[in-house]
Amino acid sequence: MIRTLSIGIVCSLLACLITMLPAADEKAVTVPIQILDWEATQKLVASHKGKIVVVDAWSTSCLPCIKEFPNLVALHKSHHKDVACISLNLDYIGLKAKPPEFYRERVLKFLTKHNATFDNVLCSEESEAMFEKLGIPSIPAVLVYDRTGKLVKTFDNAEAENEDEGFTYEDVTKFVDELLQAK
Repeated sequence: MIRTLSIGIVCSLLACLITMLPAADEKAVTVPIQILDWEATQKLVASHKGKIVVVDAWSTSCLPCIKEFPNLVALHKSHHKDVACISLNLDYIGLKAKPPEFYRERVLKFLTKHNATFDNVLCSEESEAMFEKLGIPSIPAVLVYDRTGKLVKTFDNAEAENEDEGFTYEDVTKFVDELLQAK
C-alpha cells in the first residue's frame, strides 16, 4: 500500500515537472539585462539612432506597470524593425543593504516570463532620483524618442485622478505609429 502510494506521488511529481518544461517546438529564450545608470541608458538609447525608441520605466512592485508590460513586448514583436524597445527597471530604492544586483534575479525572472528579448536595464540609481531625472511624478512612464534620438513624448499618469484614467499602450502604440508614418 505504501509502495503504491509512493509510486503514485513520484509519478504525479514527474507529471508536474514535465508540464513545466518548454514544448519541443519552443526555443529557449535569452533575456538580456544590464545594470546601468541613467547616463549609460541614454547612450543605449542613442545607439538605436535611426529607429523610434520606446523606454518603459517600471518596477516589479508597480501593479499598473506589471499589467501594461506585456504590451511593451507586443510592441517589440510587431515593430522590431523600426522600433527599439528598452525596459528600464526602477526596483532599486537606494538601500546599501540591497544594491541593484539584489534585484537582478527577481527582475530577470519577470522579464523571462514575458519573453522580453529586447534591451533590459536594471537602473543603478535609486528610483526617487530617477523620477526627478525623468521629470515624472512616479511610474509607470514611457518615454518615446524619435529617429534622431530626441525625446518627443513622455507618457505618465501625472494628470490621472485614478488608475482608470492613466495611459495605456494603446496610446503609446498609436503615437509610435504616427511617428513611423511621418518618415
